Amino acid sequence: MGRNLSRSSKTLIDRFKISKGKFAFLLLCLDAILVALIISYVPYTKIDWDAYMSQVDGFLSGERDYSKLKGDTGPLVYPAGFLYVYSIVKFITGGLVFPAQILFGILYIVNLALVQFIYLRSDVVPWWAFGLLSLSKRVHSIFVLRLFNDCFAMTFLHASIALLLCQKWYLALLLFSGAVSIKMNVLLFAPPLLLLMLKGLSFKGVFLTLLGAGLFQISLGLPFLSSYPMEYISRAFNLGRVFIHFWSVNFKFVPEKVFVSKEFASALLFLHLTTLLVFAHFKWSKYEGGLIYLLQTWLRETVSKLLSFQLFSCKSRLRMLNNEHIVTVMFVGNFIGIVFARSLHYQFYSWYFYSLPFLLWKTSFPTFIRLILFAGVELCWNIYPSTFYSSLLLLFIHLFILLGLWMAPVEPSYVGEKKSRTKD
Repeated sequence: MGRNLSRSSKTLIDRFKISKGKFAFLLLCLDAILVALIISYVPYTKIDWDAYMSQVDGFLSGERDYSKLKGDTGPLVYPAGFLYVYSIVKFITGGLVFPAQILFGILYIVNLALVQFIYLRSDVVPWWAFGLLSLSKRVHSIFVLRLFNDCFAMTFLHASIALLLCQKWYLALLLFSGAVSIKMNVLLFAPPLLLLMLKGLSFKGVFLTLLGAGLFQISLGLPFLSSYPMEYISRAFNLGRVFIHFWSVNFKFVPEKVFVSKEFASALLFLHLTTLLVFAHFKWSKYEGGLIYLLQTWLRETVSKLLSFQLFSCKSRLRMLNNEHIVTVMFVGNFIGIVFARSLHYQFYSWYFYSLPFLLWKTSFPTFIRLILFAGVELCWNIYPSTFYSSLLLLFIHLFILLGLWMAPVEPSYVGEKKSRTKD
């Protein structure tokens, strides 16, 4: 059925001469109209906006002690990039909600355009499935009715991936660092990104890109690091935060006592890292002979350059990576983190929604199964508050998609390689 639907969609394209790019642009225009209607007629929901503005006010008034930057929902827990971005937002909007909604509506369209560019360059999803990117009620709400900082973080992240597809490594890492400085969830993309760097860059390239990203991160936090360093680091980069059980969309079926325990968090972290390593070795590095062989080869070449005093004189790029491989590694790596995240709040849906059509079409599932899974995920994220059964269903769908990704054929790592015909 999936093949017949794909064949019929191709026939329709030929008949009306519709290209993916033109269809994507049409969807962009229609979604812009939808966003305008939502802003005009759907009531805004007050959640974090006032807290954001209070924290920005403290920063603009000269406060550099992170422990004293607070809002009505609690203390500031985001890195410094968040303050810079929302200071600009406040300057543009005057701190008013309606102008901010218009600004976030524009941000939504920019983000969608970036995602469409990623999909066009990777060429995995059929043209008609681009429409799925505009069908989420929850994501529209996150952008224009909630004004969460996740929207900026993910837009920066998608821009970073788009630059990777253009082989602009240095600028991509700067934008990635900028995304992390707005919200730390972007670090879920860090392990797959590092693997891609080892595949596509020499030691010189890896060193310089990481150095640039690190210096950019430090420069953003410098006003706080130079005055109250411990307060900044402990607040902005707190990896041990425990979210409230009630607000979680996933693992709601787990008793609260277990949910907040260190043992449960450690078990999920172990599963997360183990699954990443398994995918990195058997899937993402298959063409190189596995992760261990990839690392050995990269280190051997690095040592050889070091001994010949050419470590920083050689070219920073090794080989050009395949676009589909770049997007697959980034999206699947992030999705693995989502599957094993202890808590997912409603705004966290934006962390991976835009990757869902790509992930589903990377599997070998029939098209009607892909659409059912997509609808199932959307359903779970629109049940408020989350229930025992909705969170259990969400975990089941996540694991089923992950299984499909594991069974899917492996795409070539580099431009010019032939695609594997066999499944793992």
